[in-house]
Amino acid sequence: MKILYATSEAAPFAASGGLGDVLGALPRTLKSLDPKANEVSVILPLYGQITEAQRKKMKYLTSYEIRYSWRNEYCGIFQTVVDGVNYYFIDNEQYFKRPGSLYGQYDDGERFAFFSMAVIEFMLRMNQIPDVLHANDWQTAMTVVYLRTKYAGCEQLRNVKTIFTIHNIEYQGKFDPYILGNVFALDEKYKSILEYDGCLNLMKGAIVCADRVNTVSPNYANELRHAFFACGLQNIINMYAYKICGVINGIDTVYFSPDKGGDIQYPFDATTVTEGKAKNKLALQRELGLPENADIPLIVMITRLTHAKGIDLVLRIFEELMQENVQFVLLGTGDESYERIFSNLASRNSSKARALIKFDRVLSKQLYASADLFLMPSKSEPCGLSQMIACAYGTIPIVRAVGGLYDSIMPYGAEGSNGFQFNNFNAHEMLFKIKDALGVYYNKPEWNALVQRAMHTDFSWKKSAEKYLDIYKSLF
Repeated sequence: MKILYATSEAAPFAASGGLGDVLGALPRTLKSLDPKANEVSVILPLYGQITEAQRKKMKYLTSYEIRYSWRNEYCGIFQTVVDGVNYYFIDNEQYFKRPGSLYGQYDDGERFAFFSMAVIEFMLRMNQIPDVLHANDWQTAMTVVYLRTKYAGCEQLRNVKTIFTIHNIEYQGKFDPYILGNVFALDEKYKSILEYDGCLNLMKGAIVCADRVNTVSPNYANELRHAFFACGLQNIINMYAYKICGVINGIDTVYFSPDKGGDIQYPFDATTVTEGKAKNKLALQRELGLPENADIPLIVMITRLTHAKGIDLVLRIFEELMQENVQFVLLGTGDESYERIFSNLASRNSSKARALIKFDRVLSKQLYASADLFLMPSKSEPCGLSQMIACAYGTIPIVRAVGGLYDSIMPYGAEGSNGFQFNNFNAHEMLFKIKDALGVYYNKPEWNALVQRAMHTDFSWKKSAEKYLDIYKSLF
């Protein structure tokens, strides 16, 4: 089967979050399932953020102009191969060679509309017609829309099947209806496909046009049928519920491995986790200037500091938490108000808490390897990867039972439990669950068994890739 992933980011070339991680791991895993049967490709913009070392490994294939609305735009095609997966890059420096973040530009709609059309033109001009075109989030939603509208009469593309993945419905690609022709190069007759709630909604258009739609966890797929989670798209989700399903993400089990992944001072595995964690905890405490005590429970958060991550719950009970015999370390950046408040709280509780306001992949691994408990009280969470990574390091998650957190963490007391869950978005319900976890921590036989179950939970991409392959096959 020939599969083409269209994405705005993919590790290791360009990644700003979970989408990049998924598109870095899923294609390679899918290819590994059956290297001879599966021809897997990924196409993304050639961003200025892609390193010179990575560019040197790319091969220039061709360039041409694309007639886009009222103008002609340059489109260059570059290629490289990683683990048997073909990575193609759309080059247009006007749109993609810019400093700063991948998104948040004044003309994001135009940039990714061009990219989406460039993907379709690439398929035609390079004779790279896939069996399945797999688009991801609003940035590539128009690939699906263009295929079923502007290119609907193209015989070469007639048999291409499409799947659209919603990684986070909070970001839908909303634009003024006035720019339908000028920016998105579509006739007025197609306006109804995209128009929703007074604007053009690219995600809505992809949901309407795709053969299948999926989200990044089964529970999130169900949640999106309700207004609280759907960010205004619940009516569309319910209308097309028959073609929507959920497939939970996986993690890179080599990169996130306490004995194989590197970046931690004292590697360990499931047989040496107790000793390994104690050594790493003492080293971390020393580095952060916390009292050195391997027996004190260490609670860690590694997160974006936003309301959706449940930060308000933590702030509400923080001083009460500091009355417990615990240490607390936060790593992350986000809203300035949250950064400032956490820094102040950590200063006031300097013998127990640290607020590390930064993004640091190496340090995050050290925290996973050192901590006993991982707190993730999200208000909403499509899938979540941090709770899976925590399990891989024998760090027990405490999560709110929402989205992929519900699907991946089995609550203590249930068969196969690998963590703790609380249900309501309530600060003291979360605090009570933390106290429950601390009680188990001091029951060492129970705690050690819980750690073992967490470390042996299969969060590999192999299971998820197999489910995606089943979806692809079901389209034919």
